[in-house]
Amino acid sequence: MRAAIKEYNYDWLMGSTLSAAAKFPAGTAKEIAWAYRYIPYFKGIVKNFVDAGPPGIYFMDLLAGYYQNILDAHAQGKKIAATTFCSSPVIFYAMDIVPLTFEVLTAIGAMVWKRGMFDYMDYCCEVGMPETACSSQRGALGAYLADMGENIDIVLCDTPGVCDTNANAFVFAAEYLDKPFFQLNYPSTLGDSRSQAYHVKDFQAMIRFLEEQTGKKIDYDRLAENLKEVEAQDAITADLEDMLMMVPTPIPPIYTLMIYAGRFCFAGHPGYTRLLELLRDEAQKRMAAGVPALKAGAENLRVLMCYIDHYTVDINFYNYLEERGIANAGSILTRNFRDYNPYCQALEGSCYGVDLSSPEAMLDTVAQMNARLPMVRSIRGPYDQHGMWLDECLALARLYSVDCIIYNGTPGCRNTWGMVKPFARDIEKQGIPVHIMNDDAFDDRVESWEATRERLDEFFTVRGLL
Repeated sequence: MRAAIKEYNYDWLMGSTLSAAAKFPAGTAKEIAWAYRYIPYFKGIVKNFVDAGPPGIYFMDLLAGYYQNILDAHAQGKKIAATTFCSSPVIFYAMDIVPLTFEVLTAIGAMVWKRGMFDYMDYCCEVGMPETACSSQRGALGAYLADMGENIDIVLCDTPGVCDTNANAFVFAAEYLDKPFFQLNYPSTLGDSRSQAYHVKDFQAMIRFLEEQTGKKIDYDRLAENLKEVEAQDAITADLEDMLMMVPTPIPPIYTLMIYAGRFCFAGHPGYTRLLELLRDEAQKRMAAGVPALKAGAENLRVLMCYIDHYTVDINFYNYLEERGIANAGSILTRNFRDYNPYCQALEGSCYGVDLSSPEAMLDTVAQMNARLPMVRSIRGPYDQHGMWLDECLALARLYSVDCIIYNGTPGCRNTWGMVKPFARDIEKQGIPVHIMNDDAFDDRVESWEATRERLDEFFTVRGLL
């Protein structure tokens, strides 16, 4: 790794960048315009979120707070737990543990830094991780392996589905950093009592492990408060998803990123509720005024991302959709699979409810919630079994009236690469065009954004969609 990069604490560097960006709108329009001249490196990403209005500005502040929580953790007597995006943070906030999610931090860095997360990714390989390991973990994880971030206290690999690269990355991190490690298994099936009972016992074991590591007991009153907040968040998310079904939709493409990134970082936290309120309020204003959500001024097309988005610098992917008038119906990351959402009617057994009646009921709720997170829910086994990837995508495609489906991942997504071609063929048989992107969602060196953009244009043109 370059010496210049090692000069800065990674958490401080990223947190300070986002914190400064969130202060931009405090100036007048003239001051903001002049200030952009002094940040040519960051102008693209800052301007995009400032232009997104109150939700975009608040989102930057919320992410800055995520880094600040990591920086302040030890001074406040809290432990830092490295965890995956396939785990709701409600359980950690109830135990006064600060979650640190590699995948989210890598995506943030890839969108903010023109130099990308390349140095950090490469450092993981320098110390022994395979180059084919998922770039979503290798990005931020490299900073911690290089001792450039805050000291991680615990490593938890929680319900990562069948993703072996995900599981191996966390095992590697625990071994290399010599930290206590816990592996939470994923449920083999959803919606049956035997599997759920096993999953709850696994959660109880994880809580005992965390209590031993932190010296603190879980606070069930606090967990109940967090789950009440989840109730409010799920209701607002349902409102947003209803508006996403409208044609044209008042939901801009970037909103879907804010919905799921906020959930991964702050589910059960009032800060995420505030973000969702801002997203809903702005969308409702556009809906009432008849103002289109897309910068193109018209909705020409609707796409469903059947896996993840593209996290290139300056959020170029979302701008691309805006400029071409393409509405983004979201991805497998966007949906929360709460039992009253419309798509749950077509996916029996795939959704969860909230029960606060007892500690056992709350743990069952958290276990059910985690089992509906991406990869755990729909990429757990054969793609064409009931409730799995194919069923889910077809149900969402019909409900959101999409014109095509796009797959994007990383070279490390071996489970999806192993089934994406038959998956795409089955989707095409239903009359829905499918495009398979060959880039890396977090690493532009695999395929440049310019090449990715050309391939997208080619797909839309050849299939007669635009």
